[in-house]
Amino acid sequence: MDTTKITIQSTVSADKSKAWNYYTMPEHITQWNFATDDWECPKVENDMQVGRKYYARMEAKDGSVGFDFEAIYDDIDEGESFTYTMLDNRQVDVNFESIGDETLVTITFDAEKENSEELQRSGWQAILDNFKRYVEAN
Repeated sequence: MDTTKITIQSTVSADKSKAWNYYTMPEHITQWNFATDDWECPKVENDMQVGRKYYARMEAKDGSVGFDFEAIYDDIDEGESFTYTMLDNRQVDVNFESIGDETLVTITFDAEKENSEELQRSGWQAILDNFKRYVEAN
């Protein structure tokens, strides 16, 4: 089975340690893990160890729709990168790279078959852009 990989990136005006912490700590994830302002991420659990689970509840603020995002960690290089596999067996790689006083965050994920690649790319990029705005504002 050929899997299409999609890569998105953002350069965040923060050191790598701050970027990592804001990306992986539940109290921060709930503040940025949504693509548009009419959505929210009210609950996150993150047991960041190989073989353990990441869970995020994502839902429309009006309660009309929502879903649970779950994954199991495959590999973790603390402060540098991690890989997890979603419940539908698609993989996601997240990498943090120092560039001077900034951090380049690169996410590569296996595309799913239901939505267009462009829709998936734009959705994931919108969440990453929201992450960037949150980190830089705090």
